[in-house]
Amino acid sequence: MDCCRHVNPFRACAGLRGLGYLMVALVAAIVALSYYAVVVYAWGPMLLAEGAAAAVAAAVIAAFHILLAMILWCYLMVVFTDPGAVPENWRHDAEDSGNPSFSSSEEQGSAPRYCSRCQNGKPPRCHHCSVCNRCVLKMDHHCIWVVNCVGARNYKYFLLFLVYAFIETVLDTLVLLPNFIEFFQDESRRSSSPGDIAILFLAFVLNLAFALSLLCFIGMHTSLVTRNTTSIEVYDRKKSVSWKYDLGWKRNLEQVFGTKKLLWFVPLYSTEDLHNIPALQGLEFPTRSDAIV
Repeated sequence: MDCCRHVNPFRACAGLRGLGYLMVALVAAIVALSYYAVVVYAWGPMLLAEGAAAAVAAAVIAAFHILLAMILWCYLMVVFTDPGAVPENWRHDAEDSGNPSFSSSEEQGSAPRYCSRCQNGKPPRCHHCSVCNRCVLKMDHHCIWVVNCVGARNYKYFLLFLVYAFIETVLDTLVLLPNFIEFFQDESRRSSSPGDIAILFLAFVLNLAFALSLLCFIGMHTSLVTRNTTSIEVYDRKKSVSWKYDLGWKRNLEQVFGTKKLLWFVPLYSTEDLHNIPALQGLEFPTRSDAIV
């Protein structure tokens, strides 16, 4: 029994990081598979055609590459952007100032939040990640697909990645559908090599499956963002009469995407927003004055 007391069950979580690297490789493989099926096999040869067929092919390939560029940009930003770490010996400024517009760490009359594993204070909405082995600001979840936590400073990039990946998979499914149907209807298409046939079939099925899965994730996170809630906070929000961080859907969106509407669709923030919206830094969050727990 003594040996069991010294076993740290959270060490098993570290294995998720290794699994994450496999997921990154899987993402690269799916991108390569889709590129070959859409650009090289299905629509690339149509660029040599005349008239409307060539114009449609050019439009499809252009849209594919634009979406792919946005996916890779957002994906890399999620992977390499720190979601937010707690400063050493952190203490909330509002604890001393008594500012009522921000939630302090002494919420609901409890003692200041403290992480015994990090040996540091915990800002509001901060949680300890057992995979990263550290506290993450406004942690939403640890995503094995990006080998990183999704938190205050990369949540926008994660959401954009979901949206652009969904649009891309829908596009791939639609543009591969005619070839998929034609293969089963026209015997002349069966002269294609078995490798091309397998790639076409696999790319169509994978893109359709990912499009449906991403639609579910986008629906879930849209609900969370418009209510200013993280995946971890869902249970707490259900227990409260009115969620203290819910400032209305417009201000809730600005807490994640910023106030500059033109930058909502790219993984960037304006310098003004980074200075004027504390929630983007993940240490302080405005709350409703009429919130009822």
